[in-house]
Amino acid sequence: MHLGGVAWTLGVLAALFGAGMMAPALVALADGGGLAWRFVEAGLIACLAGLALMRAGGGAPAQLGHRDGFLIVALAWVLLSALGALPFLTAGVIASPVDALFESASGLTTTGATVLTGLDHLPRAILFWRSMQEWLGGMGLIVLAVAVMPLLGIGGMQLFKAETPGPVKDKLTARVTETAKVLWYLYVAMTAVCALAYRLGGMGLFDAVNHAMCTVAIGGFSTHDASFGWFAGTHLRLIAALFMFLAGINFTLHFAALSGGFSPRSLFIYLRDDEFRAYARWCGALLLLMLMVVVGAGAGSWDEVVFNTISIATTTGFAVSDYATWPAGTMMLFVMAMFIGACAGSTGGGMKVVRVLLLFRQGAREIRRLIHPHAVSPVKVGDQAVDASVTQTVWGFAVLFVAGFVLIATLVAFSGVDPVTAASAAAACITNTGPGFGEVGPASTYAGLPAAAKGILVFGMILGRLEVFTFLVLLTPGFWRK
Repeated sequence: MHLGGVAWTLGVLAALFGAGMMAPALVALADGGGLAWRFVEAGLIACLAGLALMRAGGGAPAQLGHRDGFLIVALAWVLLSALGALPFLTAGVIASPVDALFESASGLTTTGATVLTGLDHLPRAILFWRSMQEWLGGMGLIVLAVAVMPLLGIGGMQLFKAETPGPVKDKLTARVTETAKVLWYLYVAMTAVCALAYRLGGMGLFDAVNHAMCTVAIGGFSTHDASFGWFAGTHLRLIAALFMFLAGINFTLHFAALSGGFSPRSLFIYLRDDEFRAYARWCGALLLLMLMVVVGAGAGSWDEVVFNTISIATTTGFAVSDYATWPAGTMMLFVMAMFIGACAGSTGGGMKVVRVLLLFRQGAREIRRLIHPHAVSPVKVGDQAVDASVTQTVWGFAVLFVAGFVLIATLVAFSGVDPVTAASAAAACITNTGPGFGEVGPASTYAGLPAAAKGILVFGMILGRLEVFTFLVLLTPGFWRK
């Protein structure tokens, strides 16, 4: 393991992250400059920490192994979450370091859980920093680094592999560097189009930009306490639902569709994809069921149901009403939606649709084998038979994901939180959804939880964002052996 190279790479990421804090500083300057220096101060601390790590690393390494990649990815999310908490502390918006770390980690992991209230009266620079953290975390700072690191003499394949474990689509291009760049171009373009749609729909420019960043990142931070419910108009809710759904699709599909131009053929590229079809069917079935239950009971309007359902199904976490007051049973449907999540290769959380699809098909195959023990019945995704090692990995992931949820929920309950809140908070954080039920519902925040519970949930957010394996591999003794 090249620990010097790990330190140097983390230092570069920290320095870049610190430089990024100048963006909210400019927003503060535009508003009168009151908090500008606070962001400059936090950015300088992050840059100095980065430079210290680069110096300790001794220079750019010639190469990085796969174990280095896993270590960099896991430590980067911890380090950048800690550095991202600095502006909240230096600006005096959050007094507790644990709360500041919670808010920062929630942003970077695109969880969207918050400890802040009075968002309508907070400085715009703070609101912009929260949205910017989600936007950067949405595609992943590591993927950005994959595009930058080769310019500094480091290959990025190890980082890209560590950031995207599990079943993935074919590479967009032959080189990882070009792949990362294409992903970011798509990401920026989708954010710009979303912001323009919000602006044309009647949002102010600041709100449009912030909500576009958090929509495409599938994050859920808002600039208002009422979340998306602050905005009047069904058209804005439908625009948001559309972009949340699009952001939950594998970005490689977007690339494949756009590379052929805007034509009817582009639609068939989506329809031929097995995961997209499952994702669309699941969202459609869930939406239809929620409409029947909620609207039929007179508990909410159809546009509320459409917005809240797509928000939870994609693990975004925006809300236009308190869905915790909806009829009994809808809570269980929403928890199920959190765990399924969006597509692999998207900015969404959860277990990912393709994994759940493989689990169901593997289960169906086992039932068929009971009837026909000697039949050859491969598990397929599309027209391709899935290798047995992949299905084994998916089963392992599912077991570890559920075990992680149970462990986190139990620890949060032991910290003094009631069981419903503990379970829903654990589910909302490990799936990177944000709002849960009980004391952490869409009409509440996580501020009332004990500090110990918040620390445990930070671990849950990062565990879910790194899709379990990348983080847990560091806890195995074999990882550290030469």
